[in-house]
Amino acid sequence: MRIPRKEDREVLGVVESMLGANRIRVRCIDGVLRMGRIPGKIKKHTWIREGDVVIVVPWAFQNDKSDVVWRYTGPQVNWLERRGFLKGH
Repeated sequence: MRIPRKEDREVLGVVESMLGANRIRVRCIDGVLRMGRIPGKIKKHTWIREGDVVIVVPWAFQNDKSDVVWRYTGPQVNWLERRGFLKGH
């Protein structure tokens, strides 16, 4: 189980929509709506859909864009909600 690391600027978010070309729209916990990019190594191993909870890393030079680094499964999302990481998901 993996939780977001603040020192690596990781943020939890919920996928709002699929934009095509390995791009998604993510509503992050910090209140920002970001365009997320799914890197090739994640795209090949993980299927991401609308409503999934993911960890994103905002770009240092453009805060409204980010890279997806992790996707949570259903039981992991329940664990996050019980521990208070996801408030009102």
